[in-house]
Amino acid sequence: MSKFDKEYLKLCKKILTEGVEVQNRTGTNSIKIPSYNFHFDLSDEFPMLTTKQVFYKNAITEMLWIYQAQCNDVRWLKERNNHIWDEWEIGDDGIWKATQNVLDENGKLVKKDIEKDFGKEWAHTIGTAYGWIVKRYGLVDNLLFKIKNNPTDRRMIMSLWQDEFLDTAVLPSCVWCSEWDVTDGKLNMLVHQRSCDVPLGLPFNITQYAVLLSMIAHCTDLEPGTIDWSIKDAHIYVNQIDGIKEQIERGETLEDLDAPELWLNPEKKDFYQFDNSRELKDIKIRKYKHHGKISFPISQ
Repeated sequence: MSKFDKEYLKLCKKILTEGVEVQNRTGTNSIKIPSYNFHFDLSDEFPMLTTKQVFYKNAITEMLWIYQAQCNDVRWLKERNNHIWDEWEIGDDGIWKATQNVLDENGKLVKKDIEKDFGKEWAHTIGTAYGWIVKRYGLVDNLLFKIKNNPTDRRMIMSLWQDEFLDTAVLPSCVWCSEWDVTDGKLNMLVHQRSCDVPLGLPFNITQYAVLLSMIAHCTDLEPGTIDWSIKDAHIYVNQIDGIKEQIERGETLEDLDAPELWLNPEKKDFYQFDNSRELKDIKIRKYKHHGKISFPISQ
């Protein structure tokens, strides 16, 4: 079993045994613990789960949508057979519709159909979030410049959380901030996550940022170093419990599988030149073995 599998299943068990069931905006209760932290060293292994299949092409193309294409248009993902954001896509009429818990006049959460009018100019996007923020503030360009020209800078931060644009985003960023440093020829990263869907989101997020760190390191002639991951509100939705129990059982009873390997095209040294098609010609996950798919419901 990979190191990440062991740490991930440890978190899942902690939530199931120590977590508290709470209501939330989605209308599906979750079991949560207030915080959790991971530490990964990419020189030891590439962190990707083996106790369930991670659809890494979807994970990587979503990351490239945010940080390389710097896009908020869901059609970009659909063109790559990636449907992660379909539920949050603003309609042709500029209206986003969902069923969520909202506060009533007595301060209690009640399930209600909601509509939010963003304007037709925002059709097919997720509003002012993720890649839109990256582009507006030049986050990747600023980071690359600082790493190359002032690697001891202690202000190398990419923040997707910008207060003035939260209300015009369909969903504000869950993984909202990354801090970067260069130490002894290695590029390291600290990631902050405000809310964590452990069964669905976390396996994708860890893979995405491990690839991002490796790409940025590659393009700045550094070695990928460590990732420290800080989670606030780590939760499992109640309709995901059976799937998580199955995954825990796999970890306890099935054959241990090694973590896969990440390959980046050595000829690509420009972050923006890596192929971002569905084929991901310049980014490959090799030797990936897993124990198969587990389906988890999405809570919107």
